Amino acid sequence: MSQLGEGTGIVKGKETLVTSPRIKLASDTQPVPRKAYSPAWCSNRLESIYERDEDWLEKPQVEVFITQPAYSCICLHAQSDLQNEVGGALTGKWCQDAISGSQFIVVDAALPARHTRYGSAFLTFTSDSLLAFQRELETNHPGKLIVGWYHTHPGMGVFMSGYDTWLHEHFFPEHYQVALVIEPRSAQAGVFIRQPDGYLDARRYYGLYELNGSHTASIIDWQNLIPREDPDE
Repeated sequence: MSQLGEGTGIVKGKETLVTSPRIKLASDTQPVPRKAYSPAWCSNRLESIYERDEDWLEKPQVEVFITQPAYSCICLHAQSDLQNEVGGALTGKWCQDAISGSQFIVVDAALPARHTRYGSAFLTFTSDSLLAFQRELETNHPGKLIVGWYHTHPGMGVFMSGYDTWLHEHFFPEHYQVALVIEPRSAQAGVFIRQPDGYLDARRYYGLYELNGSHTASIIDWQNLIPREDPDE
Protein backbone atom coordinates (compact mmCIF):
# COMPACT_ATOMS: atom_id res chain seq x y z
CA MET A 1 0.00 0.00 0.00
CA SER A 2 1.27 3.46 -0.84
CA GLN A 3 1.71 6.05 1.85
CA LEU A 4 1.36 9.82 1.86
CA GLY A 5 2.40 12.38 4.45
CA GLU A 6 1.33 15.93 5.08
CA GLY A 7 4.68 17.70 4.82
CA THR A 8 5.36 21.38 5.39
CA GLY A 9 4.97 24.35 3.08
CA ILE A 10 6.33 27.78 2.33
CA VAL A 11 4.62 30.61 0.46
CA LYS A 12 6.23 31.96 -2.70
CA GLY A 13 4.13 34.82 -4.02
CA LYS A 14 0.71 33.28 -4.63
CA GLU A 15 2.18 29.80 -4.70
CA THR A 16 2.45 27.40 -1.80
CA LEU A 17 5.35 25.01 -2.24
CA VAL A 18 5.34 21.71 -0.43
CA THR A 19 8.82 21.26 0.98
CA SER A 20 8.65 17.80 2.54
CA PRO A 21 9.57 14.86 0.28
CA ARG A 22 7.26 12.72 2.40
CA ILE A 23 4.35 13.79 0.20
CA LYS A 24 4.81 11.35 -2.63
CA LEU A 25 3.52 8.06 -3.87
CA ALA A 26 5.82 5.59 -2.14
CA SER A 27 5.30 1.86 -2.43
CA ASP A 28 5.90 -0.52 0.45
CA THR A 29 7.47 -2.94 -2.04
CA GLN A 30 9.95 -1.93 -4.70
CA PRO A 31 8.33 -2.42 -8.12
CA VAL A 32 10.16 -4.27 -10.85
CA PRO A 33 9.61 -3.91 -14.60
CA ARG A 34 7.32 -6.38 -16.34
CA LYS A 35 8.87 -8.65 -18.92
CA ALA A 36 7.27 -7.77 -22.24
CA TYR A 37 7.97 -7.14 -25.89
CA SER A 38 8.31 -3.59 -27.12
CA PRO A 39 5.16 -2.50 -28.99
CA ALA A 40 7.18 -0.33 -31.36
CA TRP A 41 5.99 -2.44 -34.29
CA CYS A 42 2.41 -1.18 -33.84
CA SER A 43 3.29 2.40 -32.92
CA ASN A 44 4.15 5.68 -34.60
CA ARG A 45 7.41 7.23 -33.42
CA LEU A 46 7.33 11.00 -33.03
CA GLU A 47 10.69 12.70 -32.46
CA SER A 48 11.63 16.05 -30.98
CA ILE A 49 13.97 18.39 -32.79
CA TYR A 50 16.63 17.63 -30.18
CA GLU A 51 16.67 13.95 -31.07
CA ARG A 52 17.67 14.96 -34.59
CA ASP A 53 20.58 17.03 -33.30
CA GLU A 54 23.77 15.04 -33.91
CA ASP A 55 25.47 16.92 -31.09
CA TRP A 56 22.89 15.67 -28.58
CA LEU A 57 23.21 11.92 -28.35
CA GLU A 58 21.94 11.41 -24.82
CA LYS A 59 19.98 8.17 -24.47
CA PRO A 60 17.07 8.22 -22.01
CA GLN A 61 16.54 5.53 -19.41
CA VAL A 62 13.13 4.60 -20.80
CA GLU A 63 11.17 4.92 -24.03
CA VAL A 64 7.65 6.30 -23.71
CA PHE A 65 4.57 4.81 -25.36
CA ILE A 66 1.19 6.51 -25.02
CA THR A 67 -2.19 5.09 -26.00
CA GLN A 68 -4.66 7.13 -27.99
CA PRO A 69 -7.27 7.22 -25.17
CA ALA A 70 -4.63 8.56 -22.75
CA TYR A 71 -3.54 11.18 -25.28
CA SER A 72 -7.15 12.28 -25.81
CA CYS A 73 -7.74 12.61 -22.05
CA ILE A 74 -4.58 14.69 -21.61
CA CYS A 75 -5.45 17.01 -24.50
CA LEU A 76 -9.01 17.50 -23.26
CA HIS A 77 -7.69 18.52 -19.83
CA ALA A 78 -4.94 20.71 -21.32
CA GLN A 79 -7.47 22.63 -23.44
CA SER A 80 -9.83 23.16 -20.49
CA ASP A 81 -7.90 26.23 -19.30
CA LEU A 82 -5.71 28.22 -21.66
CA GLN A 83 -4.87 30.85 -19.04
CA ASN A 84 -3.69 28.76 -16.08
CA GLU A 85 -1.60 25.63 -15.68
CA VAL A 86 -3.36 22.30 -15.23
CA GLY A 87 -1.90 18.85 -14.74
CA GLY A 88 -2.20 15.36 -13.39
CA ALA A 89 -0.65 11.93 -13.11
CA LEU A 90 0.23 9.42 -15.82
CA THR A 91 -0.57 5.78 -15.09
CA GLY A 92 0.43 2.61 -16.86
CA LYS A 93 3.07 -0.09 -17.00
CA TRP A 94 6.82 -0.12 -16.57
CA CYS A 95 8.33 -2.83 -18.76
CA GLN A 96 11.60 -4.37 -19.85
CA ASP A 97 11.92 -5.74 -23.34
CA ALA A 98 12.35 -9.51 -23.23
CA ILE A 99 14.85 -9.44 -26.11
CA SER A 100 16.93 -6.25 -25.85
CA GLY A 101 16.58 -5.63 -22.12
CA SER A 102 15.77 -1.97 -22.74
CA GLN A 103 13.09 -0.41 -20.57
CA PHE A 104 9.93 1.38 -21.60
CA ILE A 105 6.70 2.66 -20.10
CA VAL A 106 3.20 2.47 -21.53
CA VAL A 107 0.94 5.36 -20.53
CA ASP A 108 -2.61 4.07 -20.82
CA ALA A 109 -4.50 6.54 -18.62
CA ALA A 110 -4.27 10.06 -17.23
CA LEU A 111 -5.57 11.19 -13.85
CA PRO A 112 -6.36 14.94 -13.89
CA ALA A 113 -5.46 16.56 -10.56
CA ARG A 114 -8.60 17.90 -8.89
CA HIS A 115 -7.07 19.52 -5.80
CA THR A 116 -4.34 21.92 -6.89
CA ARG A 117 -3.06 25.42 -6.34
CA TYR A 118 -2.51 27.01 -9.72
CA GLY A 119 -1.96 30.18 -11.67
CA SER A 120 -0.77 31.36 -15.07
CA ALA A 121 2.80 30.23 -14.35
CA PHE A 122 2.63 27.58 -11.64
CA LEU A 123 0.90 24.40 -10.56
CA THR A 124 1.17 22.79 -7.13
CA PHE A 125 -0.11 19.35 -6.23
CA THR A 126 -1.54 19.25 -2.71
CA SER A 127 -1.67 16.26 -0.38
CA ASP A 128 -5.35 15.92 -1.37
CA SER A 129 -4.25 15.63 -5.01
CA LEU A 130 -1.90 12.79 -4.20
CA LEU A 131 -4.43 10.99 -2.04
CA ALA A 132 -6.95 11.25 -4.89
CA PHE A 133 -4.38 9.83 -7.34
CA GLN A 134 -3.81 6.87 -5.03
CA ARG A 135 -7.51 6.18 -4.52
CA GLU A 136 -8.24 6.29 -8.24
CA LEU A 137 -5.22 4.13 -9.02
CA GLU A 138 -6.33 1.43 -6.57
CA THR A 139 -10.00 1.62 -7.58
CA ASN A 140 -9.90 1.99 -11.36
CA HIS A 141 -6.38 0.96 -12.39
CA PRO A 142 -5.36 -2.01 -10.23
CA GLY A 143 -1.91 -3.36 -10.95
CA LYS A 144 -0.80 -0.15 -12.65
CA LEU A 145 1.85 2.36 -11.55
CA ILE A 146 2.20 6.11 -11.54
CA VAL A 147 4.71 6.35 -14.40
CA GLY A 148 4.97 10.14 -14.38
CA TRP A 149 2.98 13.34 -14.55
CA TYR A 150 1.89 16.01 -16.99
CA HIS A 151 1.21 19.72 -16.83
CA THR A 152 0.67 22.65 -19.15
CA HIS A 153 2.61 25.84 -19.89
CA PRO A 154 0.02 28.10 -21.60
CA GLY A 155 1.85 30.52 -23.87
CA MET A 156 5.25 29.76 -22.35
CA GLY A 157 6.79 26.91 -24.34
CA VAL A 158 7.97 23.40 -23.59
CA PHE A 159 10.51 23.30 -20.76
CA MET A 160 10.85 22.41 -17.08
CA SER A 161 11.01 25.35 -14.69
CA GLY A 162 13.08 25.21 -11.51
CA TYR A 163 10.01 24.34 -9.50
CA ASP A 164 8.88 21.74 -12.08
CA THR A 165 12.25 20.05 -11.70
CA TRP A 166 12.05 20.20 -7.90
CA LEU A 167 8.57 18.68 -7.91
CA HIS A 168 9.66 15.95 -10.32
CA GLU A 169 12.65 15.00 -8.18
CA HIS A 170 10.67 14.91 -4.92
CA PHE A 171 7.35 13.40 -5.96
CA PHE A 172 8.31 11.34 -9.03
CA PRO A 173 11.81 10.17 -8.13
CA GLU A 174 11.89 6.78 -9.87
CA HIS A 175 14.06 6.59 -12.96
CA TYR A 176 11.13 5.38 -15.08
CA GLN A 177 8.86 8.28 -14.09
CA VAL A 178 8.69 11.00 -16.73
CA ALA A 179 7.35 14.54 -17.06
CA LEU A 180 5.16 15.50 -20.02
CA VAL A 181 4.90 19.25 -20.65
CA ILE A 182 2.20 20.58 -22.99
CA GLU A 183 1.90 24.05 -24.51
CA PRO A 184 -1.83 23.97 -25.33
CA ARG A 185 -2.08 27.28 -27.18
CA SER A 186 0.38 26.25 -29.90
CA ALA A 187 -0.27 22.49 -29.69
CA GLN A 188 3.28 21.52 -28.68
CA ALA A 189 4.58 19.01 -26.16
CA GLY A 190 7.66 17.11 -25.05
CA VAL A 191 8.68 14.40 -22.62
CA PHE A 192 11.45 14.98 -20.08
CA ILE A 193 13.28 11.77 -19.18
CA ARG A 194 16.21 11.14 -16.87
CA GLN A 195 19.55 10.09 -18.29
CA PRO A 196 21.23 6.88 -17.06
CA ASP A 197 23.19 8.92 -14.49
CA GLY A 198 19.96 10.45 -13.17
CA TYR A 199 20.45 13.86 -14.81
CA LEU A 200 17.35 15.62 -16.16
CA ASP A 201 17.85 18.20 -18.91
CA ALA A 202 15.21 20.86 -18.24
CA ARG A 203 15.39 22.36 -21.73
CA ARG A 204 15.74 19.44 -24.11
CA TYR A 205 12.84 17.06 -24.41
CA TYR A 206 12.16 13.77 -26.14
CA GLY A 207 9.37 12.58 -28.36
CA LEU A 208 7.34 9.43 -27.83
CA TYR A 209 5.62 6.48 -29.44
CA GLU A 210 1.92 6.69 -30.23
CA LEU A 211 0.55 3.23 -29.51
CA ASN A 212 -2.20 2.95 -32.08
CA GLY A 213 -2.31 -0.62 -33.36
CA SER A 214 -1.22 -1.61 -36.85
CA HIS A 215 -4.20 -0.21 -38.77
CA THR A 216 -5.29 2.92 -36.88
CA ALA A 217 -4.53 6.42 -38.13
CA SER A 218 -2.51 8.77 -35.96
CA ILE A 219 -4.41 11.31 -33.84
CA ILE A 220 -1.49 13.07 -32.17
CA ASP A 221 -1.45 16.72 -33.20
CA TRP A 222 1.52 18.14 -31.30
CA GLN A 223 3.06 20.30 -34.00
CA ASN A 224 6.66 20.24 -32.77
CA LEU A 225 7.02 16.44 -32.87
CA ILE A 226 8.22 14.97 -36.14
CA PRO A 227 7.08 11.54 -37.42
CA ARG A 228 9.94 9.12 -37.91
CA GLU A 229 9.83 7.46 -41.31
CA ASP A 230 10.56 3.98 -39.95
CA PRO A 231 8.74 3.46 -36.58
CA ASP A 232 10.60 0.22 -35.96
CA GLU A 233 14.00 1.88 -35.69
